[in-house]
Formats: sequence, C-alpha cells, structure tokens
Amino acid sequence: MDLSTTFRHIEPTDALRDYAEQKVSRLQKFLRQPMTARITLSAEKHEHIAEIQLQSGGLRYEAREASGDMYGSIDSAVHKLERQIHDAKGVAGSKRRRETDLRHTEAEAEQLAMAAAGR
Repeated sequence: MDLSTTFRHIEPTDALRDYAEQKVSRLQKFLRQPMTARITLSAEKHEHIAEIQLQSGGLRYEAREASGDMYGSIDSAVHKLERQIHDAKGVAGSKRRRETDLRHTEAEAEQLAMAAAGR
C-alpha cells in the first residue's frame, strides 16, 4: 500500500496527515489488490478541500469533498470512495453470476435429460 499526502495552501501537520492516511488505509480491506492513494488537502477561502485518488489493480476511484472542516471533508471523501468501491464490486459480482457455469454445459444437460428420461 502506497500513500502520499500533499498539502496546498495549508500548514502541514502530522495529526492531519496521520488522520487522512489512517482513514484511507482502511479502504484496503475492500480491495483485492494493493492500492496506491494520493491525498491532496487544500484550503481555498473558507473551504477545506480533500481530494483522494485511489488505484488498485486496473481500477481507479476518485473523490473530492469541500466543507468548513478539514476532518469532515476527509470523512466525506472516504465515504464516497467506500460507496464507489462497493458499487463497483456489486457490478462485477452480477456480471460474474450472469456468465454460464462451465460445469454444466449444454452437452451435459442433454445427457442428464436423456438419462432421466430413460429411467
């Protein structure tokens, strides 16, 4: 797992960096392959912005959240990423379930039907 944190127009603090990295690292348990994350924390006027880009295998997820509190922005962005990961896994799972099962090909089904009719 590779995490990089960038601060823009905001004082870099260890507490903020650790909080963001801890929250993002929890997403690894939902992914099958090691992830790479880029966390960008910035401040513009009175908004605190958290942008997170996540890559795992061939999949890519992004989230951007702005609010009056940096910790709240990080939490919201991580929640968005978690939802994206769950949605993507659901689509992959449904595609997998729609494929034909190789254990029961048409030829086997015909043989089983003929054997059942012959009894």
